Amino acid sequence: MSKRLPGFVVLLLAMSASAGDHIREIQNEAVLHDRSPVAHWGPDPANYSDWTSHSLRLIPVYTFGTKSAGDGIDLKSYTGENSPYRSEDKLRAIYGYLPENSVNPGAEYLDQTNLADLQRAALLAGKKHIILVVFDGMDWQTTQAAAIYFTGEVPYTEGRGIGLHFLDYNADGTTQYSYMVTSPHNDETEVDVDQQMVLNPGGKIRSGYNAEKAGPNPWTTGSDNKYIIGNYTNGFGEHAYPDSANTAMAMTSGVKSYKNAINVDATGAPVTAIAHLAQERGYAVGAVSSVPMTHATPAAAYAHNVARHDFQDLARDMLGQPSISHPETPLSGLDVVLGGGYGFFEKSATSERQGSNFIPGLAYITSESIHQADVKSGGRYTVAVRTPGTDGSQQIAEAASQARENGTRLLGVYGVGDYEGHLPYRTADGDYQPAAGKKDEAEVYTSADLTENPTLSELTTAALEVLSANDNGFWLMVESGDVDWANHDTNLDTSIGAVKSGDDAIKVITDWVEEHSNWKETVLIVTADHGHYLNVIDPEVIAAGTE
Repeated sequence: MSKRLPGFVVLLLAMSASAGDHIREIQNEAVLHDRSPVAHWGPDPANYSDWTSHSLRLIPVYTFGTKSAGDGIDLKSYTGENSPYRSEDKLRAIYGYLPENSVNPGAEYLDQTNLADLQRAALLAGKKHIILVVFDGMDWQTTQAAAIYFTGEVPYTEGRGIGLHFLDYNADGTTQYSYMVTSPHNDETEVDVDQQMVLNPGGKIRSGYNAEKAGPNPWTTGSDNKYIIGNYTNGFGEHAYPDSANTAMAMTSGVKSYKNAINVDATGAPVTAIAHLAQERGYAVGAVSSVPMTHATPAAAYAHNVARHDFQDLARDMLGQPSISHPETPLSGLDVVLGGGYGFFEKSATSERQGSNFIPGLAYITSESIHQADVKSGGRYTVAVRTPGTDGSQQIAEAASQARENGTRLLGVYGVGDYEGHLPYRTADGDYQPAAGKKDEAEVYTSADLTENPTLSELTTAALEVLSANDNGFWLMVESGDVDWANHDTNLDTSIGAVKSGDDAIKVITDWVEEHSNWKETVLIVTADHGHYLNVIDPEVIAAGTE
């Protein structure tokens, strides 16, 4: 069984075992001294973990199969002179109000909701495969740090960059690059989970994007290094910073809503996701994640809920079962649901996590939901659950083959229960022995944790096998969620490793397109839901491994 060791013990063991692993050494030194000459999170260079949450940084967008693909699909439909941030009317349409200090006549960036517009346009144009890859929490600086490490040099200091598969891949000349605003509609909206009601529509803090304060692009800082973290209580912030729920649903529904919303608007009314539209057109739809399958990003692929932490009901929506949002007429359900959530238990609900219908036991998806979904119990899913002594890679591959052969859906539940059910963290050097994070604690995996769980790439392969059996096409979301968890932990080791895990999954997708499809009938979007606040001070150290 996995176990958490005392922080000082983990630190000593990690330093002892990290010969040649310079990223781990950098991380260990930073945790030990709460300061690093190499990097830091937040506005204060003297504090390694000065800010551990999200930010309003502009987020890179990489698209494939979009260049010259037509109005609404070509990324230029939303950038440069077409940027909504150049227009008061367009911003009012997106936010429902005119956000203060957000109109920028020189804006080159798009809004996050435009990615839903792009997917909708691709669907209407008859694109057969629409794939959205979300690196949760990966901003430009996180990507650059990973590219520096894996190339052993500082390959770029601005722009799209090089050095990772998704940075280098050109999709037969159809790839494009830009960056987007990820601000929510508002913050401090209060809800009643049991009644599925928003109690104060509009919340207490509005949002927007002030380019003068935040910067005109992801690699250029603005005039106020605290603005992007929206610390309202200390008198700076001006605009609400985002969370993973409102940002994910902006990309999957095109609606900007409050923090914690899952496919409901600022008043709490359900909205239609791209997956719903695709399903109506006969497409297969799926969601894959390296973190619990009902966390905000994968849940926003399909579910409806006023609260992102109502995990068990989110699972019910995703599996087409009666839920708090759809008690009488359930949603149809996703065709593929793969991710974490295994082994993490809760005895009771709290005001922040789930409602009065909470069932003690597995927190993210109930045993009852898994049982009801299983074809062996009369459900519609071939089910694969982490099993002691069973190789997870082989298990999910066999389950996918079986689902395709028998024409069923696919549900896979994996993860490490001791760490809230996410898949094991890949580290920068790939040894799956994470350095300690901000709490002086490192995750420690058993050999069973590593063999009984598939990787994100393997889950992506399984999803493609099942979804591609549908001749009408498919819509798929893949989330590399551990980037966000690593950045919350201000952990350079697992942050770089998580980027590589996601990059490997993208390679699976592009290889599949080259073998089974093409970039005329496929659209791929690679992006993040929001950023954090990593600052790389000395990139040469990350590249060379010497201080």
